[in-house]
Amino acid sequence: MSAILDPAKVVALLDEAGFGPFTGVPCSFLGPVISCLQDTCPDQYLIAANEGEAVAIAAGSRLAGRRPVVILQNSGLGNAVNPLTSLCHTLRLPVLLFVTWRGEPGSPDEPQHELMGRITSDLLTAMEIRNEILPQDEEALRERLLVADAHMRDTGLPFAFVVRKGAVAPYVPPAGAGRGRVARAEAPAGGNMLRSEAIAHVMRVVGEGALVVATTGKTARELEHDWDRPGNLYVVGSMGCASSIALGVALHAPARQVVVLDGDGAALMRLEAMATIGRLGPPNLLHIILDNESYESTGGQPTGSAHLNFTEVAAACGYEQAAEVTGPEGLVAALEKQLVHVGPSLIRVRIASYSDPGLGRPALPPPASAARFQEMIAS
Repeated sequence: MSAILDPAKVVALLDEAGFGPFTGVPCSFLGPVISCLQDTCPDQYLIAANEGEAVAIAAGSRLAGRRPVVILQNSGLGNAVNPLTSLCHTLRLPVLLFVTWRGEPGSPDEPQHELMGRITSDLLTAMEIRNEILPQDEEALRERLLVADAHMRDTGLPFAFVVRKGAVAPYVPPAGAGRGRVARAEAPAGGNMLRSEAIAHVMRVVGEGALVVATTGKTARELEHDWDRPGNLYVVGSMGCASSIALGVALHAPARQVVVLDGDGAALMRLEAMATIGRLGPPNLLHIILDNESYESTGGQPTGSAHLNFTEVAAACGYEQAAEVTGPEGLVAALEKQLVHVGPSLIRVRIASYSDPGLGRPALPPPASAARFQEMIAS
């Protein structure tokens, strides 16, 4: 790459061109831009629970006379296909997309990004969304923003910039700026448990016979690092789907205790899963939400879970038991209580936003993890 864009300049150029407000789901590739938005115009950046919601919010903003921008990872295009094709295309409501290019061919990345990385541009083109690589030069970006605006105005269709890894420089906040982000570079002293500590208590209490489904991100990585066993399924990618996977397992392996280790961002992304779990009522399902109020993997941007009472949602959806805990004693007590009662049950565990900086990715290939888990269910 010949140049790296200053995130503050990207925000300034978008403002200069008349774009805003901004919504979406974070990706580390554009984390610096999001951090800058949170510092300089927090009322213009709206955190969405999933990418489809972000597109719909943006469509509403367009109806209200604005020129909205949606920020998303290319893996989230799957969530956005329906509103992009049947809302924005049908009603001719153009939105500007910044789509990060995880899994770009020739650029090493995680296995869950491989397929989407290969098809990102083709998928956008198939949806009749004009797309091009985000320019690395500020003057070129200024010119392409004008082109994008003209295209959307003339066609009524969205326009997408595809953002490569390293395209945007780290964000250096001005002195005294506060973004409300909660990720930490150092382990917190006191306060809530770390995720790894909470996972340890869960694994000790549920025992070897339980089937454990772990959501994507740091949860799956820490579970494999500290507690790897055949009864664990590490869900890499497909954010928000872990609880539904666990539901499918619980319904068809009724003699086994099934535990899902979920995250707050993941639970919010697929909140409807809780309604289905409550309606179907699998008695052997324990749903644990490890809540640090942040997208820790992408830079610690807030998820919005601070404004939601997961236990009340669970009760309203039909869960038999629901509890919220902070410390290890409360977690162990809640686990012991809920495991002897008919479920489905939910435990919201308040945790600190921190993980070992040296934490690696899951070493077990995803197909091997799934095959091993299948064998464990059948045993």
